[in-house]
Amino acid sequence: MPTFISEKGLQDLRDELVERKGRRKGISEQISDAKELGDLSENFEYHAAKEEQALNETRIAQLEAMIQDAVIVEEQKGGDIVTLGVT
Repeated sequence: MPTFISEKGLQDLRDELVERKGRRKGISEQISDAKELGDLSENFEYHAAKEEQALNETRIAQLEAMIQDAVIVEEQKGGDIVTLGVT
């Protein structure tokens, strides 16, 4: 399904994707540190880090899909036809 977006909006998505991919190492370090605390079944830090990892990976997948299917909409002025980008 195409994502209709402006050029600036597409750049914002790309910037967010780079930032989220950069978080991966930090999250994996949090998981590793939490594992060292002991019993994982009652380890809040471990479960919180795993949840953060899942949310981050889900958003990365969403962003990649949106960027891949992006359709740039040019802003248009006036006219008699209503379409995307007309103000």
